[in-house]
Amino acid sequence: MISSSPRNLEKQFKFADGPLAEYAQQFKGHMETQQYSKATIYQYHCTIDAFFQILKEGNTDIRSIDESQVGKLIASSNRARLVKYDVTVVQTFIRFLSGLGVTKPLPPQPLDESTQGILRREFEEYLRNQRGLSKRTVKQSWWLIAHFLKFCFGEEKPDVSRITASDILKFLQQKISRPGPLRDRTSPSNLKNFLLFLFKTNRTVKNLALTVPTVAHNFGTRLPRHLTIEQVDAVLAALREDTRLGRRNYAMILLLARLGLRSEEVIAIQIDDIDWRAGEILVRGKGKRHDRLPLPKDVGEAVAEYVRQDRQTSTRSLFVTDRAPRVAIAYGTVLNTILKKALAKTGLTPPMRWVGTHVLRHSLAVSLTQKGASLEEIADMLRHRSRNTTMMYARLDVEGMRSIAQPWPAIKGSK
Repeated sequence: MISSSPRNLEKQFKFADGPLAEYAQQFKGHMETQQYSKATIYQYHCTIDAFFQILKEGNTDIRSIDESQVGKLIASSNRARLVKYDVTVVQTFIRFLSGLGVTKPLPPQPLDESTQGILRREFEEYLRNQRGLSKRTVKQSWWLIAHFLKFCFGEEKPDVSRITASDILKFLQQKISRPGPLRDRTSPSNLKNFLLFLFKTNRTVKNLALTVPTVAHNFGTRLPRHLTIEQVDAVLAALREDTRLGRRNYAMILLLARLGLRSEEVIAIQIDDIDWRAGEILVRGKGKRHDRLPLPKDVGEAVAEYVRQDRQTSTRSLFVTDRAPRVAIAYGTVLNTILKKALAKTGLTPPMRWVGTHVLRHSLAVSLTQKGASLEEIADMLRHRSRNTTMMYARLDVEGMRSIAQPWPAIKGSK
């Protein structure tokens, strides 16, 4: 690194006089509001101070650079060698100054004007605006389409008007014949979205979305994998720790267990989405669908305890990272890790090899079924768009099925 390790964290942060010192002090205050530790702030201080010396030696005005030039400036310096961490620290500082209008912003990335680049931009815009898909889902959709185009055209320039039903069938056959479990069941739906987009934008004469076959899966033939009520309570008890991280994780998993939320819905909750007086919470679901659900007492108490004691951030997201800068949690997969560790702590055997938070959603539905809730009530609770999705829980309602079962036909004359 271009700085030495801090020996005294209480040492005064001193810079040379002038505007650079003022910028550094402003950045230091910004880091303090982001809950960075004193050690990290001091490390940033030393690195930025060394970068100031590089600017001075090269007679470079900080207002004339952007963050893309940081690496070259450090590498060209005679008094420092290029270290990735140093570059990241200084880039963060320059980005902060750019927000204040001091340094130049990054130049915009040039648009990909190739045939595939234009196709990607228009398709992703279609998915966001017409289909209401999230940023992450849009990215995953294009990942599949890029593979499909390469499968059809190789390294050639893609001509989507030449796509045939045979190409679609062969591609899906290749996808589902891979060794190992196929967890991604979205390939047909992503292909349908793409082919429908091509037809609507007059890139194809026929609507090839109608030719996409339905891929058979055996997931619907088995009972939903779930935990019993006692097991769910044991998992929640294992998570309840009197620590900053423990209170956050407990509140997030409790939302999954009591309201049947999806992991992405939990991390999407904003602090303003909770109506404490009415006891309701706004859930930002799939396809930009918003629903209001009643907030159970234990969930409200857990969230309130986390907010009062631990949530220190400038973002409006309810749940934030445990480390500075305390920003919104990027991906819901972090909840899978939390649940997996909680199950290991209880000693319970998960109902499936791969532990995912959807098991709590299934567990809530199974619990409601066993308590006599109707399929309509379960569908409303889980916010299913199609009642067919809820039908898989009907197989667990043994008493309900017994009431509609027909008598076994007997052979005439038999006893």
